[in-house]
Amino acid sequence: MDYNKERRWFSPQKRAASYAEERKAKVHQHGSKEGKPLTDYESGLRSGYLQCQSDHAGLFRYKLAMDKFGDKDYAVKFSREKGTKLKEGKTDGKKKAN
Repeated sequence: MDYNKERRWFSPQKRAASYAEERKAKVHQHGSKEGKPLTDYESGLRSGYLQCQSDHAGLFRYKLAMDKFGDKDYAVKFSREKGTKLKEGKTDGKKKAN
């Protein structure tokens, strides 16, 4: 059998998008269980993965803002915003001393 001979992986963003679609539809959309309803356990696993990706993104954005500005208040605010870009220049006149 050729199953499991090759590692099948996705970027975390694509896997998260797929999991979100499956949770909305409440059915498997890939693999041997395609079309069968998700159990509560499987739905929970997908929810946990989505939460994990959100945590990783938030931490990345926090560190990015801290490295650039050194302003903890701005970094916390920035890390919780979705779809925003890091501001250019200083925020409150506070810039990390090099």
